[in-house]
Order: sequence, then C-alpha cells, then structure tokens
Amino acid sequence: MSITVGQRASRSLTLTAEHVRKFAEISGDHNPLHFDAAFAARTKFGRLVVQGGLTTGLVHALVAMDMPGPGTVFLSQNWKFTAPVYIDDTITAEAEVISVHPSKPVTGLRVQIKRDDGTTVLEGEAWCFTFADSGQEVAQQK
Repeated sequence: MSITVGQRASRSLTLTAEHVRKFAEISGDHNPLHFDAAFAARTKFGRLVVQGGLTTGLVHALVAMDMPGPGTVFLSQNWKFTAPVYIDDTITAEAEVISVHPSKPVTGLRVQIKRDDGTTVLEGEAWCFTFADSGQEVAQQK
C-alpha cells in the first residue's frame, strides 16, 4: 500500500458495558468510574465512562488494519484526552498522514477521535513503522 501525505482513514465503534467489562477482565482496570454509577455521578463526568484504553484501542485497530495497515506498529504516541467517552457512545477515530519518511516505512499521523455528538475526545500525533509482508521482503532482498 502506498501511503501519501494527506491520506486519511477512519474507523468507528460503539462502546458498550460489555466492552468495559471485558477490558477490565483483561487489563485489571476496575476503576469505579467505569462500574459504580453512584460514584461516577458524583464526579465531573456525571455518569459511567469507558476506559481510556478502549478509546485508544480504536486508533490501534485503525493503524493496524486500515492505514498504514497490516504489519504496522507504533513507534510513539503523543495524544491527550479532551473529553470522556460514555458507555454506549459511538466514537470515530480518524488519522491523517502528515509525514512519510523518504527511505524507511515510517509514517507520521495526526489522530483525532470524536464522539457521535461531534465532541473531540482525543487528539494528537503518532509515528508508525510498517513491516513488509514476508513475500515482499523476499522480493526486496533478491
């Protein structure tokens, strides 16, 4: 896949209480902000929120599956959470290519995630490295 500056990709997901439960099971993040409605109601969020790892997980899927695509890993991430994501919100992650290294499979991305109401919940940048598939690597070595 040829990556060019200005290229964009997006991916959406509705985050449910089941996602929150499964993420807590895997990660150990059982923060009461995610599970205790009475506790969350007393915070500035006012209700249950999903774990930040679920929000950023959508960016991971976008980068690994859509753009730059399969074989891609993060080299670095610099982003900030700007608003909460609530249970049953649909979020959309968008990445825009802002830099392509001239001799390495390294890509710089501007990243933004918005809730379905248009609120930006995450923004920042990331750098990625894309490994060629084994068939391409063999062809390049010959």
